[in-house]
Amino acid sequence: MFTPAMQDLNMHNKKLIAIPGIIIFFLLSLSLIIDKKDLEIVPEENQILSSTDLLVEEDKKVVKVILTAYSSTVWQTDEDPFTTASGIQVKDGIVANNMLPFGTEIKIPEYFGEKVFVVEDRMNTRKGSYWVDVWFETTEEAKDFGIKEAYIEIQEI
Repeated sequence: MFTPAMQDLNMHNKKLIAIPGIIIFFLLSLSLIIDKKDLEIVPEENQILSSTDLLVEEDKKVVKVILTAYSSTVWQTDEDPFTTASGIQVKDGIVANNMLPFGTEIKIPEYFGEKVFVVEDRMNTRKGSYWVDVWFETTEEAKDFGIKEAYIEIQEI
């Protein structure tokens, strides 16, 4: 039989066990995030690396990014999850990025073929510039998409 003091000690021990578990989970999560050095641009044939860290082939600019997904939920966005940072309503084809200006058109051929996306939203600044978040209609679709590495083709700035 536990006395109240023993129950308090038992709860304290559970907290001491949980804290290292949380720290380990956090560190493992960080390992999933790619270092900036891994985001370097790899020139392909007939491409020239410009001073703005973009590969340029005629009018085609290619950048390696971390690709994730989001949906219109308050916990993923802000108090108005259906309005983008540029002020328009979310819809299919919207992406968030902190590097490119609003209205920039991009393609993500590896995952979406020739579909054109438009940068109309921003992300938390901790994500940095080389991160693109694709808007999905449902949270399930966004979770299913997960996290990937991809090259984006910048069509128009």
